[in-house]
Amino acid sequence: MSERWSRDQVLGLAPDAAAVKAAGGVAKPAKWDGTGCDGEAVWGECQGSGKSVYRAAVDLTEPAFRCSCPSRKIPCKHVLGLLLLWSEGSVADGARAGWAAEWLAGRRERAGRAAQRRAAAGKGGDEGRGKDPKTAERRERRVEEGLAELDRWLRDQVAHGLAQAAKARYQMWDDVARRLVDAQAGALAGQVRGLAAIPGTPGWPDRLLAEYALLRLLVRAHRRRDELPEGLRETVRSRVGFTVPQEEVTTAGERVRDRWCVTGSRDTAQDVLTTRRVWLRGRRTGRPALVLSFSAPGTSLDASLPVGTEVDAELAFYPGSQPLRALVAERFGTAVPGTPGGTSVAGFLDEHAAALARDPWLDRWPATLADVRLARAGDGGLYAADAAGDALPLRMADPWRLLALSGGGPVTLAGEWSPRGLRPLAAWHETEGAVVL
Repeated sequence: MSERWSRDQVLGLAPDAAAVKAAGGVAKPAKWDGTGCDGEAVWGECQGSGKSVYRAAVDLTEPAFRCSCPSRKIPCKHVLGLLLLWSEGSVADGARAGWAAEWLAGRRERAGRAAQRRAAAGKGGDEGRGKDPKTAERRERRVEEGLAELDRWLRDQVAHGLAQAAKARYQMWDDVARRLVDAQAGALAGQVRGLAAIPGTPGWPDRLLAEYALLRLLVRAHRRRDELPEGLRETVRSRVGFTVPQEEVTTAGERVRDRWCVTGSRDTAQDVLTTRRVWLRGRRTGRPALVLSFSAPGTSLDASLPVGTEVDAELAFYPGSQPLRALVAERFGTAVPGTPGGTSVAGFLDEHAAALARDPWLDRWPATLADVRLARAGDGGLYAADAAGDALPLRMADPWRLLALSGGGPVTLAGEWSPRGLRPLAAWHETEGAVVL
């Protein structure tokens, strides 16, 4: 690593607020022994309660974490505490400890075997992945039947009027979603469940009708999928719930190499599954990318792309009319701190409009705005305004961290844009560097 991470970048890895607080208690040099670091790793032994000694190590190239403590949190407080000490310069360069070297060598060996398996799967084609044409045909029929039923339900909702939705119980939406799950159209099921939160909110009839229209547009597009351009057809299939294997994306997806700035990360939970969305922006291409990871209870999310860093990598993009989701196919070197290049508000809106024209079902789009200041409008809302006077409304429950960082001055601001406004995820200040919001 050419530069050590900032405190905010370290704490951005924490799984929850409790881990942040606990890390502060162990981020003290007196609690550690045998610490050291080099260009790829940080390691050390922390004195626990009683006679317990916990060995913690971090592979900085991912990053990946290892600790001998019994905590199920990844990274645990010991790993976070060690990284905090490293970030402030309290961990000196040194020869790698034997146990840390063994762990890192094992990781490199497993990564090599995984790469060989991916290459073998790519050479095997469809037969190598074991696809059964009859199984695929049966699923196509079930999806078509499920979408036909959804189409009838949508037409009934509009025919009977939207007023009934305000009094409807959640079960109405859940019943439709469960039938879509049975029809193997899982992505649509999630969209239908989300409709239940709209009635009762400001301007809800317009929003609900717009969502109904987008769902019907998707149903009609799937019905005519053979007439669509290849990219749009892939988009429609993914919105319905058909997935593309990662091996296929890695071997056949569009490859783009750039220095990718990590501009934001957000975790959302649905049922028992947690999803992490990590947004990237290419420094040379200005292209946005989305890397997704998922975790079930007891497993960890991918933490290899810390917000505020920049990595030289080649991404493989999933197919679609507006390729956005991607996999990190290959890295060239380690991540370093970096500030992304941003656009004006007008430039961002043009970019978003072009993306929406290619994929009308986009529900969020990454924004990276350069040299914006925070401003209050007549409605009392908080806005991000650029030098031209253009502004975007901000959507955040607690703006004080961002207000304190900016102090009335310009910042580079990154977040997720949706019809309800911009949700800030990170900001860069001239002197303070990157701050995760």
